[in-house]
Amino acid sequence: MVTEVIGIDHIYIAVSDMARSEVFYDLVMTELGFRKNSFVLNHAGHIQYYNRQFGYVLRPANEDTPTHNSYHTGLHHLCFRVQSVDDVIGVAKRFADMGIHCSEPKRYPEYAEDYYAVFFEDPDGIRLEVTNYRKERLERALYWDNIET
Repeated sequence: MVTEVIGIDHIYIAVSDMARSEVFYDLVMTELGFRKNSFVLNHAGHIQYYNRQFGYVLRPANEDTPTHNSYHTGLHHLCFRVQSVDDVIGVAKRFADMGIHCSEPKRYPEYAEDYYAVFFEDPDGIRLEVTNYRKERLERALYWDNIET
């Protein structure tokens, strides 16, 4: 018998400037329905954004890190899922109104026929995405036990 992972509990992001990142993520995470708290761990202040599903934690970086490269070891990007295409479009508009530069929301059929997304970066260049709840993902959630591998 295998142990099934039922979700992601938390994600830690090391940032170069906590104050700058907090301003950015306060806008983004509030728009995406997250709440916020803070705590100290290993003598360093941490900021946690959390929702019903998981926590997204900012911690101060300890050293200079290389510029983002798609094939460099480490996180390539993080994608937040929203309910609908209209939600993706709305988030992109509100981000733009807040001064957050993001791509135009559009369909990406090369990923999936109903894949709609917007892409943006945090102050340290960490790539972020918001996408819709696609048919394939919904079917996985609803019919997991009946899906053949």
